[in-house]
Amino acid sequence: MSEPLILGIESSCDETGVALVRGSTLLHDAVASSVEEQARFGGVVPEVASRAHLEAMVPTIDRACREAGVRLRDVDAVAVTAGPGLASALIVGVAAAKALALGLGVPIYGVNHLAAHVAVDVLEHGPLPEPTVALLVSGGHTNLLRVDDISERITSLGHTLDDAAGEAFDKVARVLGLPYPGGPHIDRVAADGDPRAITFPRGLTTGRDLHRHRFDFSFSGLKTSVARWVQVREAAGEPIPVADVAASFQEAVVDVLTAKAVAACAEHGVTDLLIGGGVAANSRLRAVAEQRCAAAGIRLRVPRPALCTDNGAMVAALGAQVVARGRHASRLDLPTDSSLPVGQVRL
Repeated sequence: MSEPLILGIESSCDETGVALVRGSTLLHDAVASSVEEQARFGGVVPEVASRAHLEAMVPTIDRACREAGVRLRDVDAVAVTAGPGLASALIVGVAAAKALALGLGVPIYGVNHLAAHVAVDVLEHGPLPEPTVALLVSGGHTNLLRVDDISERITSLGHTLDDAAGEAFDKVARVLGLPYPGGPHIDRVAADGDPRAITFPRGLTTGRDLHRHRFDFSFSGLKTSVARWVQVREAAGEPIPVADVAASFQEAVVDVLTAKAVAACAEHGVTDLLIGGGVAANSRLRAVAEQRCAAAGIRLRVPRPALCTDNGAMVAALGAQVVARGRHASRLDLPTDSSLPVGQVRL
């Protein structure tokens, strides 16, 4: 008997993602992005994102089924991001999932967006070792997690106290005159810069801060430090070495992320580290993580870049894991929760 066919829907921010997964096999992942519309405003506008989801949802579902070579009536369960995320954007995805589940007569699973970023790696690298330490870095989240059971046991080890890493990339990119979203552009420009040219601060990494916030993150001070450095030179009429600033800023972020992730593995006796989320596509983060994990005897797992950004594949992957482990389905009247805690894998 074949494994259940899971349709996953993601609409927590500015990507409308729909994918079909059978077991640990991704049949197709369709994404419709509103990034170009958001770029006009220099960031995500919830109302713009919600309207884009409404317009894209049905065509994206149709495209996913067509490319996967399946019919909607073949679907055995629907998984959908119920939180965290933008409230108005989540509602669109959950409403679509409810309509599908009701119309098809199949169960619905409301799942956690952050847990889905972990589960997606199963589609590329196979079963997830348990326990695994997961470092999730994106525009809205920077978290260190201990994953003992991807379907129901995830423990937060640390989180960002202010700006997430992805937010800091976007804001620094704006200071440097680079387009939105900032992450890919800083990564590109930094390749021509010297990461040691400027010593920017590493938040929560020394003294009392490190003791009180062992595995927490803070990037607001770093962002401000970059902005002030640029302002001082602009006021003096000096040219801004954009590549050096980008490389030095990126190095500060990557240094903190990888150091704390490796330390968390060591402290918890875990030999597997997974990095997920949109910032996991950053080339410098991948390179430094590989170096530090190899030195510490830690196995590193990072999904390919297309699976790091928000997508339906990650939701379908988590749904498949939840179904395979026999976890109960959600109620058809399941709510959305824009601040859903990471420890709550399902609603």
